[in-house]
Amino acid sequence: MFKLLGGLKQYFKWQDIQTDNIVFRLHNTFTTALLLACSLIITATQYVGNPISCIVGGVPPHVVNTFCWIASTFTMPDAFRRQVGREVAHPGIANDFDDEDAKKYYTYYQWVCFVLFFQAIACYTPKFIWDAVEGGLMRMIVMGLNRGACKEQEKCAKKQVLLDYLLTHLKRHKIYAIRYWVCEALCFVNIIVQLWLMNRFFNGEFLSYGWDVLQYSDQPQEQRADPMVFVFPRVTKCNFYKYGASGSIQKHDAMCILPLNIVNEKTYIFIWFWFIILATFLAGLIIYRTVIICVPSVRSKLLNARNRMVPRAVAKTISAHLDLGDWWIVYMLARNLDPIIFKDVATELAKRIELNDADENDQNEKKRMH
Repeated sequence: MFKLLGGLKQYFKWQDIQTDNIVFRLHNTFTTALLLACSLIITATQYVGNPISCIVGGVPPHVVNTFCWIASTFTMPDAFRRQVGREVAHPGIANDFDDEDAKKYYTYYQWVCFVLFFQAIACYTPKFIWDAVEGGLMRMIVMGLNRGACKEQEKCAKKQVLLDYLLTHLKRHKIYAIRYWVCEALCFVNIIVQLWLMNRFFNGEFLSYGWDVLQYSDQPQEQRADPMVFVFPRVTKCNFYKYGASGSIQKHDAMCILPLNIVNEKTYIFIWFWFIILATFLAGLIIYRTVIICVPSVRSKLLNARNRMVPRAVAKTISAHLDLGDWWIVYMLARNLDPIIFKDVATELAKRIELNDADENDQNEKKRMH
């Protein structure tokens, strides 16, 4: 099992330069690794047993197993609430009386591993897009200053280069910030769309799946109907037809055990809770970004909270004179630079911004006088 899942450890490597948010990484790295792990475990049948095993008389079992796996199996929904051992043999198993309308067919278990794989790709897509459009800009301007252990002369030279870059490229980072926030919004859209698609995939029973499981434990024993068994039945029915000796069609009623659904039901109950939690985090993140965009007064507080060594006056000066994109670059530098180095950079940046503003005001005054 370690060899099977060992390749996923690359998704959890520490990033020395961070260009995103922890919620963004939870969506792109943890959720991707989680879905890939679930897909691999379900695919590796040697760890969970045979995917289907049918009981039937008069026909070779391996033939029926193969046929029922391909053609899908079914249950009788009205038999799930009957008493097992007296009224029915197993939940959902009863005489069908050749009534096709009363049957509920299950075909999704053939596609679960593929669906999980494509879900993982969808979760990784925002990170792939962001890495492509970010282009290593943050790593380039950090220049190794995320570690304070370097020679003083080299440190001063790099700080000067960084300050020159920030002042030279003022009002040119708005697209950079917008692209990142669009990728964050794309994460939220992806989770909502995946919840909707999974609900369609499981015939409208997934959105309430986790809530039904929670309520299951509170119900009286005689009234309990396990929702996991209803969505992922462990025992189903299958009809196999073949020609008899004289050419007439014979019907063989098979009862099929689906050990794979034991794994599926536990997998999707965890996915349900994780997706609901992640959707809540992402919704909160979007509200947080909206506040940053629409309420400029909070930017100085966030910059000061990111690095307490930066004086409040410096944080206010930077936040008041820089536009949204430039402020975001400085905020991300606060996350990546060594705290002492960032304090020096922020203090010097505030001084230069004030000097530039003073020079511009003098020039405007002279123009008015002329």
